[in-house]
Amino acid sequence: MRDDQVAAVEDAAIDGIDFDGFRLSPAGAEYHLLVGDGEPRSVADDELGVALSDHADYVTNWYYWHAVAPQKADRWAFLRWIEHAGDLDVERRYTAMGDGKFARNWGQLRITVTIDADGERRYGLRHVDDADQPDAALDSHDDPLDARTLTKYDDDSQYRPLKTAPSLQTGWQFTDLDGADLVSAVDFFYPATVTNWHRERNGDLDVSHWRETMERQTGIYGLIQTWDRGEGHEHVEWVAEACCDDSQCLKRREWQYDDETELDAPGGEGEFPCREPCSLVIAAARKWTKLESEESRTYEFELTPSEKEQIEAIVDAVADGRADEIRDADVYDGANRYRARFLRAKLFDEDGDLGGVETGE
Repeated sequence: MRDDQVAAVEDAAIDGIDFDGFRLSPAGAEYHLLVGDGEPRSVADDELGVALSDHADYVTNWYYWHAVAPQKADRWAFLRWIEHAGDLDVERRYTAMGDGKFARNWGQLRITVTIDADGERRYGLRHVDDADQPDAALDSHDDPLDARTLTKYDDDSQYRPLKTAPSLQTGWQFTDLDGADLVSAVDFFYPATVTNWHRERNGDLDVSHWRETMERQTGIYGLIQTWDRGEGHEHVEWVAEACCDDSQCLKRREWQYDDETELDAPGGEGEFPCREPCSLVIAAARKWTKLESEESRTYEFELTPSEKEQIEAIVDAVADGRADEIRDADVYDGANRYRARFLRAKLFDEDGDLGGVETGE
């Protein structure tokens, strides 16, 4: 506990302090002091500094949250959430942070917090899959702006069009961030998630449902409005099932069809909310709107039961992103590459038509 921290508490005590179990209020020439579950006591003005030294953790805790931590409401609340400030008292939090055991997950981010003798918090950030990796095994960063580069590609060097997709690359770490830099880095990884999480907790999240969002679309995206023919919202269920599952996006979908009509498709279990259909959903919906405008036709193919099941297995593997995980040697998997090539050789003609049946105009 430093002298400047004690001086700051003494200055604030004039107006009274009531924070995290630390209560200090003026009473004439004395102060009333109550800390945690202890007994209240009266302290003379000239003895206040000595009395505070007996409660260094509470002094440094108050100082950090009022003089060091970012004071913007959402960032302040997020940093408090990281160290379980709403659930644990100061002593237990300080013990856990001192042991380096405090951690929270935010999407695919693993956030850790440690503390020094003066109550200063330092934050670490890495991929959840690297939680147990030694520091030497990871590339170290100290500039929050580096997060923007880390979000661009996955571990297979594929571009990530959706920052909240569960495909964040591994192998990196931020080891010594202050509170402001930590939240900045998190915002670069997952834009606006801290703000929307905080607004939701306060009951202020402004949700824009499917109907109202689509009604705002203009230009080439105005086409999506024609998809809603007033015969239910089955197509929106398909969109939500395809795009808003936990396997595809880490946000928790809070938007529905409209104010009065909820979707049956699960919204996910993410820590942070999704307040409106994102740009990726809108772009995909435009394409689906065009495809679904086609008239249905009847095509006749002959398939063995195993071939039908194999086509189903191929669609499932591609939809679930498992195609690359199926080993060439695993010929018992319907989506195996050689099984698929055999099916193509057998059923597709030289023009690429299934069963020799032309698609037609």
